Amino acid sequence: MTAPFALSAGRLHLRPMVQSDYRALCAILQDPEVMYAYEHAFSDAEVQDWLDRQLNRYQKDGFGLWAAVRPDTGEMIGQCGLSMQPTPLGDVMEVGYLFRRDCWHQGYATQCARACMHYGYWALDADAVYSIIRDNNAPSRAVAERNGMQVVGQFTKHYYGVDMPHLIYCARRPAPHKDGGQI
Repeated sequence: MTAPFALSAGRLHLRPMVQSDYRALCAILQDPEVMYAYEHAFSDAEVQDWLDRQLNRYQKDGFGLWAAVRPDTGEMIGQCGLSMQPTPLGDVMEVGYLFRRDCWHQGYATQCARACMHYGYWALDADAVYSIIRDNNAPSRAVAERNGMQVVGQFTKHYYGVDMPHLIYCARRPAPHKDGGQI
């Protein structure tokens, strides 16, 4: 039997979400300020659908968006992880992140996204990791840029009755050091 998945991400740990994370997930996905890039806060049913999609991704792909938890309390304060997403470039491995509003501007998204990128490169053998970010989402764009991602494309998503321009960010797997370690 293998140990349950957990990933250290700086001051937080990432682990698969479970049904008992539903209320913590509601605190994120039902906050209109957190969800401004989606143009609406989620209903209870939409939150459950989101959680179900992650649980299905764990089974199908072996990864998905994970709960970002404080190791001292076990409190879920956000989500960050990897998922396969369609783009005009084809299906890409995306690192995505959403955190409770009271946890913004503390470096959590940057740390967690970086840990997920490295997991994608070294555990999942991805040559590149992408982020698909709405063009007006300056904080998420800043996280991608702090993690060395660059814009490689753009397209418009049609969601919730709105045309939403998105930028496609990408970072390539770094070359290993001569001693076999990673950069």
